[in-house]
Amino acid sequence: MTKETPTPNFEKTLTDLEAVVERLEQGDLTLESSLKDFERGVTLARSCQSALNNAQQRVEKLIEENGQLGFEPFEKPDDN
Repeated sequence: MTKETPTPNFEKTLTDLEAVVERLEQGDLTLESSLKDFERGVTLARSCQSALNNAQQRVEKLIEENGQLGFEPFEKPDDN
C-alpha cells in the first residue's frame, strides 16, 4: 500500500515564492538569511514549475482528439 504525498497548493506556493523574492529584493537580510531564502525560493519555483507542467499535461490530455493534439492560441495575433 503506497501513500501519496499531498500536492501543495499552487497558489499558496506561488504566494510564498513572491514573499521570498520580496524579502530578497529589499536587501536587508544577512548573507546567511539571504542564502536560506534563496534556497527556499529555488525549491518553491521548482514546485510551481512542476505543478504547471502537470496542469499542461492534463490540459493536453483533455483536448486530445483522434490521437492528435489541437492547440489554439488564447489570443489571436494582431494583423497590424
